Amino acid sequence: MCEEKTDVVTVGNKAPLPELETFDPAACKFGRFSLAEAVKNKKWTVLVFYPADFTFVCPTELADLADRHAELAALGAEVVSVSTDTKFTHMGWQGAERLLKDVKYPMASDARGRLARALGAYDYATGLAYRGTFIINPDGVLAGAEVNLNNVGRDMGELLRKMKAFVHTYKNPAEVCPAKWKPGEKTLKPSEALVGKVADSLK
Repeated sequence: MCEEKTDVVTVGNKAPLPELETFDPAACKFGRFSLAEAVKNKKWTVLVFYPADFTFVCPTELADLADRHAELAALGAEVVSVSTDTKFTHMGWQGAERLLKDVKYPMASDARGRLARALGAYDYATGLAYRGTFIINPDGVLAGAEVNLNNVGRDMGELLRKMKAFVHTYKNPAEVCPAKWKPGEKTLKPSEALVGKVADSLK
């Protein structure tokens, strides 16, 4: 039987708001993460999808994410890693893999791949998620989306940089952030006067 494909949510549109089962390493217990609750509480949400527990590139990414977790949380973001593994497998992997010893964010189970499908991060050939990173703003809108093949790991430092830029423009909607922007650097205010004069504006 052919597997039915789900319509994919694109940036600028409302994100799906499911509730996912989790393993919470900080409390060493199972729980649930509600995207709807995060939006209700006007929180940002960062979802980091990866293919599978007990694999190879994945623990290096999640360790990098753990290093950035406190800074992302300080920006008002709920950080959640997601794969199609169960919460039980998450618990076993986090306990066994030393690279994951500092992981304190919830590890969510998208066991049927429903959320991964809705966000365009599902590999129908394998039943696993791709390496997908999604930023959902406090209004529940999908602000950022990145999906990569599974043979190349991500840099969570770039995720943090983008989060800072999204937070800034959310608070300052008349401004836009140029390439490689970091807090404290100049932003741009699009207008007729700026056309053809971006270089001068950034001096």
